[in-house]
Amino acid sequence: MKVYIRSTACISPQKTFNDDFLTDIIEYKGTRLSAIEPDYKAFIDPKQIRRMSHVIKMGVAASKKCIQDAGVEMPGAIVTGTAFGCMEDTITFLTRIVEEQEEMLPPTAFIQSTHNTVAAQIALMLQCHNYNLTYVHKGISFESALIDGTMLLNEGEAEDVLVGATEEMVDTSFKVLTRLGLYKRHPVLNLDLFKEKSKGTIGGEGAAFFLLEDRISRGTLAELITVKVLYKPVDIEDSIEKLLGGNGLSIADIDLVITGRNGDIRNDEIYDVLEKTLFKDSALANYKHLCGEYPVSSSFALWLAVNILKHKTAPPVVMERGAARLPEKLLIYNHYQQKYHSLMLVSAL
Repeated sequence: MKVYIRSTACISPQKTFNDDFLTDIIEYKGTRLSAIEPDYKAFIDPKQIRRMSHVIKMGVAASKKCIQDAGVEMPGAIVTGTAFGCMEDTITFLTRIVEEQEEMLPPTAFIQSTHNTVAAQIALMLQCHNYNLTYVHKGISFESALIDGTMLLNEGEAEDVLVGATEEMVDTSFKVLTRLGLYKRHPVLNLDLFKEKSKGTIGGEGAAFFLLEDRISRGTLAELITVKVLYKPVDIEDSIEKLLGGNGLSIADIDLVITGRNGDIRNDEIYDVLEKTLFKDSALANYKHLCGEYPVSSSFALWLAVNILKHKTAPPVVMERGAARLPEKLLIYNHYQQKYHSLMLVSAL
């Protein structure tokens, strides 16, 4: 059974929330990109906003805009993905354990520190009692949520599924990941990220949601042909060819390849190889200089792909090589820390 994307909404370090398709690019200098937050009062009761952490507000606002754009009042299921969950609340709770010597702990931070808080909050606000699940699968958390969403549609468990991913970057986690070598130790311009031939990348955060359906309806944006996840693949080129072949395609049929290149010489090695082999004749695009690196950044890539198909053009700021012909079929290839690899194939209707 085919799966279609009816609507999408994204909060990121760029102006992506108000239907602006990368026409006004925000340039940063540093090692960390922060999400541009919308006016949450349009989507969340002001009394609730003050009790919500950064990531919960992003997730709830993006999800509500997604279903509003689709004209759907109640999704048949809610499936989300996150690697770190509500880091701000988790750190707050752990800090108070130490400060209060494990006594008289306020419960709010603990209640909201679980990974499924965003999906639960969305369900509470919508009064949705349908299937609700959060995947915490590190660098393939979003893809796992997508796979579950497509399975629900294929098995007839729901007619539409709200699928999304959320991640926040807080000072503590950023410092830890920097010490572990994930991020650069010197400031860089995000638009010059791929010119930096050094170790480390730039941090990011965001929330992106998609409404999946099992049929084409008015306003449907794209078809999600397939999603595949791989753990430490031995031959990624062969995996890509098998994925395409299994869907009756070859690399020549792909109008644009969107890769997860992030400016880290270790991370980008596999992309450099593919650029000279399997992708040697393909138009290539990148996206992490706009949103930064985080475990579910592939959700931003899917938002980008859907909008490229919607607007029938790729913004110059994402293009690395080649002039993409009228985009019909797009391949997204991303990996996180060289372990968690994913492939997403998206097509115009």
